[in-house]
Amino acid sequence: MKIALLGYGKMGKEIEKMAIERKHTVTLIIDLDNQHELNSDNLRKADVAIDFSTPDSAVRNIMACFDAGIPVVCGTTGWNKELDRISSMCRDKQQALFYSSNFSIGVNIFFVLNEYMAGLMNNFNQYNVTLEETHHTQKLDAPSGTAISLAEQIIKKLDRKNRWALENPEAKNDFDTLNIKAIREGDIKGIHEISYESEEDIMSIRHFAKSRKGFALGAVMAAEYIKAKKGIHTMRDLLGM
Repeated sequence: MKIALLGYGKMGKEIEKMAIERKHTVTLIIDLDNQHELNSDNLRKADVAIDFSTPDSAVRNIMACFDAGIPVVCGTTGWNKELDRISSMCRDKQQALFYSSNFSIGVNIFFVLNEYMAGLMNNFNQYNVTLEETHHTQKLDAPSGTAISLAEQIIKKLDRKNRWALENPEAKNDFDTLNIKAIREGDIKGIHEISYESEEDIMSIRHFAKSRKGFALGAVMAAEYIKAKKGIHTMRDLLGM
């Protein structure tokens, strides 16, 4: 399979290694210094594109892939407000988009656990829930896309939570609000922890990413999955969950 890489930061380089390891070819790399090469002629040399760029570039990159008629896997976060519009455009143009806030297989299992636990805790109002995420200092968006996905799952399942707030010091005592604490330090690949606390005890579930390799593997698997498909797809489709 021939892959176009849109974004060549740390994740882009890790995806390139994983693609080659899985016997694929990278035919195009777009980064900050060669944006002019992002055009239909160059994109059509690939079977699928993988975007791990920036929140400001992601929508433009996806639309370029739609125009070129090639499926696109997007792992960039921070552009969620545009997701509904881009999804509608994908369907209207009969193109293919694979989007996930996190491509780690472990994190997507974590999503399922999070939903299940929130459903269980809906009957126990004495527990307040908080969410903490930690990433490297170069991550541009806060909270992370993964944290937002986790928060939205909790809000959907937990009747007493109606919204989430980023690092709101009063949210811990506000049972309507799910507090998200976002920490940026070092070269941490990603830690997400959800805690339920009462006066008597604390229960937590936690995912700790040891390297970027798991994210790269999921992204390349997504590209393999979407190559000949149309429509909107997610990691749940890929993993059959």
